[in-house]
Amino acid sequence: MKTLIKNGRVVTAVDDYFGDILVEDGKIALIGSKLDINADKVIDAKDRLVIPGGIDPHTHMDMPFGGTVSADDFNTGTIAAAHGGTTTIVDFAIQPKGESILKSLDTWHAKAAGKAAIDYGFHMIVTDLSPKDHVPEMRKLMDHEGVMSFKLFMAYPGVLLVDDATIFRAMKVAGEHGGLICMHAENGVVINEIIAQALAEGKTAPKYHALTRPVQAEAEGVNRAIAIAEMAGSPVYIVHLSCYEALKKVKEARDIGVPAFAETCPQYLFLDYSYYEKEDFEGAKYVMTPALREKWHQEELWTGIRMNDLQVISTDHCPFCFKDQKQLGKDDFSKIPNGGPGVENRMSLIYNGGVVQGRISVNRFVEITSTAAAKIFGLFPRKGTIAVGSDADIVIFNPSKKTTISAKTHHMNVDYNCYEGMEVTGVTETVLSRGKVIIENERYVGKPGDGNYLKRSNVQQALRPMASPSARR
Repeated sequence: MKTLIKNGRVVTAVDDYFGDILVEDGKIALIGSKLDINADKVIDAKDRLVIPGGIDPHTHMDMPFGGTVSADDFNTGTIAAAHGGTTTIVDFAIQPKGESILKSLDTWHAKAAGKAAIDYGFHMIVTDLSPKDHVPEMRKLMDHEGVMSFKLFMAYPGVLLVDDATIFRAMKVAGEHGGLICMHAENGVVINEIIAQALAEGKTAPKYHALTRPVQAEAEGVNRAIAIAEMAGSPVYIVHLSCYEALKKVKEARDIGVPAFAETCPQYLFLDYSYYEKEDFEGAKYVMTPALREKWHQEELWTGIRMNDLQVISTDHCPFCFKDQKQLGKDDFSKIPNGGPGVENRMSLIYNGGVVQGRISVNRFVEITSTAAAKIFGLFPRKGTIAVGSDADIVIFNPSKKTTISAKTHHMNVDYNCYEGMEVTGVTETVLSRGKVIIENERYVGKPGDGNYLKRSNVQQALRPMASPSARR
C-alpha cells in the first residue's frame, strides 16, 4: 500500500522544511517537493507538523507493584500512547529475585503478545546477577534477544535493590557487549530509615512520601552510579531525574566527557510538591518515585534540557487508579502504589511547555521526544527520524490546536489525570505506525496486535559522540 503525505512542514531533530513523503511497504520510500504519484491514500498535512513518531523509553504496562498491578496493560496503554503521538515504547520486564532472566523475558513477551497497538521493546530489570547463572543469560539477551539495556535499583530494599557489586558486575557485562545500564538512583537504604522514623511519629499522609525522599538521596545515588560506571568502563543512563542536585552530578560528569546520560519526565517539569498538600487524600494521586520536588527545580531541569545535560523526556508511565489502588495506602503513605499516568500526554505537554513557551526549538522537541531515545537505545535510524528507508512512524501534529487535558477524555485506563484541567497547544491528529494509519483525526482506527517486538542493536557506537562535551549545545 502506498500513502502520500502532502504539504506538511517536515521536522526532525536536524531538519525543518516543507515537503511531501511517500510511504510504501511500511517504510519511507521517497521525500520530495510537490510529488505527483498515484497513492492508495493521500493525507493533506497543510498547516501541520510532520514529525517522527514519539519514543517513550520508560513505561510500566501490566506491572505488579505493591500488592496490585498497573492499570494499563499493553492494549490500553499502547492505544493511549498512540493517541498522544508515541509510536514506540520500551517497557520493563522484571526478573524476580533468584529466577531466570530469560524466563522473565518470556513472561513479558506473553503480556504484550497480540495486544500492543504500537511497536515495543524491553529493558530488563535485574534483581539477581550471579556470575554462574545470570551473567550468561544477560549476555544472551544482548547477543540474541535484542535486549540491550538493563535497569538496576538503588531503592526498594528487599524487593528491587541490588548492592554496588552487582551494579558494577552488570555495568562491566553491558559495557563489553554494547549494552547500557539504566539506574534508578536513590539511596534506598537511608530513605527506608527516614520512612520508618516518620511512621513511628504518626506521619502517614501522602505528603510524607516526598518528605522522606530528600533530594540528597537522589543526588548521592546519581553520583555513586556515575562513579561505578567510570570504574566499570561503561556508559550509564539515569532514569527519571527529578531535581537540580542530581542534575548537577550528571552535568559535572558530562563536562569532563564521562558517558553519563539522563532522562526526566513531564511530572518533574509541570508538577511540584504542593500537589501532595491536596485535601481528602488527593495527594496520593501524585505519589511516584522520585517524588515531586519544589517548583524552582522545574526551570533548572528545562535548562538541563536546553544544554543537553538531559537527553530524553520519558514518562515512567505506571498508573494506579485512585479509587481502588491508591487507597491501599490510606493509613500509611508507604503503602500507596508508586506511579502515575502520562504516556498519552507527553508530546502535547512538552510541545506546549517547550516550543510554545519559548524554552526550546521545534527541532529540540523532536530530539528529546524521539530521536535521542532512538539513538541511546539502539533503534536509530530505523526509528526516531524521517528519512528514506526508516520505518514510516509518522505523526501529523497540529501546532496551533488547543485542548484541555482531562480524565474524562483520555484513553489511559485510569480514573484520574495528573494534568487535569491544563490547557495545551499542540495536538496529535493522525498517526502512522510502520505506514499503517492507526490514529485518524484523533480517532483510533488500528487494532491490538498491530505493534511488533523490536530487537535493538549495539548502543555503544551511537553513545560515544553523544557523550562528548562538544556535543552540548
